[in-house]
Amino acid sequence: MSASRDAKVVVVGAGFAGLAAAVSLVQAGFQHIQILEANGRVGGRVHTTRPFSKNIIELGANWIHGQDGNPIFQLAKEGDLLVESMSSSKVMCLPHSVTPHDYFFKQGGKQLSAETVDQVCSLFSKLTSKAFDSELEDKHKALSLGSYLDSAFAESPLAASEDSERQRIFEWCKRSECTDEASSSLYEVSASQIGYYIALEGGFFISLGPGGYQAILDILLKCLPSRMILSNKPVKSIHWDLKEKSQGTESRERHPVKVICENDEVFEADHVIVTVSLGVLKQQAAAMFKPALPKSKMDAIERLGFGTVDKIFLCFSERFWPEDCAGIQLVWDEGPEDKSVYTSQTEEAWKETWFKKICGFDTVARHPTVLCGWITGREALHMETLQDSEVGDTCVRLLRSFTGWSVPDVSQVLISRWGCDPHTLGSYTFVPHNVNAVKEHEALAAPLPFQNKVPESKPLQVLFAGEATQVNFYTTTHGAYLSGVKEAERLITLYSDKTLRP
Repeated sequence: MSASRDAKVVVVGAGFAGLAAAVSLVQAGFQHIQILEANGRVGGRVHTTRPFSKNIIELGANWIHGQDGNPIFQLAKEGDLLVESMSSSKVMCLPHSVTPHDYFFKQGGKQLSAETVDQVCSLFSKLTSKAFDSELEDKHKALSLGSYLDSAFAESPLAASEDSERQRIFEWCKRSECTDEASSSLYEVSASQIGYYIALEGGFFISLGPGGYQAILDILLKCLPSRMILSNKPVKSIHWDLKEKSQGTESRERHPVKVICENDEVFEADHVIVTVSLGVLKQQAAAMFKPALPKSKMDAIERLGFGTVDKIFLCFSERFWPEDCAGIQLVWDEGPEDKSVYTSQTEEAWKETWFKKICGFDTVARHPTVLCGWITGREALHMETLQDSEVGDTCVRLLRSFTGWSVPDVSQVLISRWGCDPHTLGSYTFVPHNVNAVKEHEALAAPLPFQNKVPESKPLQVLFAGEATQVNFYTTTHGAYLSGVKEAERLITLYSDKTLRP
């Protein structure tokens, strides 16, 4: 019998990272795996619901990002889970995905010309591509992403125009990019470090079919014994590097790891794979691990950014927007991503105008009378404290004042609240200005104990997975999945080596 069959592994979290780790271990022959999930459902930041009809709404992850080398895309393709037709495929309106079907309105009700919008969005896409492709000029490398974009835009012919509309559209572009970065502002994001993120080839927005992300989770769940996942089991503490205890002349072997849940249930293990979000680690890591995590890991948890992105779904009794309209985008005279506004706003002021952070309202696949608004950062966190009815009424007022259309009252409102969800405390990771991305992602991912410092301890007692541990694929579902596979492979390799020893 190989050693891997006897090894006890606890996985904390049943999102893509935890499920991918568990499936990999099961397929490699590991027999004793327990997944502890804090929620009453699996999926983590994937949350497929059906609130308005039999058709799905994704409160969390929405798209597959890229095809080449993407295990999530591969699972969806093999399971015939991708969108059945382009007419059912909807994308979020970002600067690089704007089409003439996105209606842009200025504050006050004027619709902006598609040509002007396209000019500014095309420039914005070129400028952000320079950052993502690590092609920034030396003078821009030390700047925040927001400051770099302002500087580069100011040098462009578009900025020389007397027309302030272009500046206003550029603010919308930055506001929209905040949603992609999960940040309160691009002035808080590093311009140079985002070059480590790799966008896989094959399209940024790949839509899933009518089963949504839940259908992919179901594929993984079928690979696991039903009793392997214990739900409603939030973990309180993880004790590691526990030593053997002697009783008289006998030496009793004990497992080096003990995982204790909030209900005081105890799980002993040889290894624990921790896949909780960076948001949870920021709040709980100092008290969760005994002995305390090394300084390098605590520093990484503190330095990496973890932002909130929320969706506001508005369900109407009838469609009031034109058939060719893919979304309604809001362009303010003074938006929150204007540097002068960002640097001067008091907390009272931005809370009062939280709704200005909403980029716009996009149409939703398979829901002809539903719009989805996107909001990010500190304004999203404030929005989460408000009643659904207040948020819905505010959004209807925005739609009426910007478009001038006859907008009916909203019939149903559904809001994600990832920032105040105690088991996520945010949405996904970003790299703040003046932070070394590679150093911190790698420090977060490093397993414990460090073998060069504690060579006599059992190896790989505490492993870390999740999108935040990924240098190149943070923020994504495939990043989470790949991180779970990577940590499982560390254990598979460890026990393969043990099996081969004489």
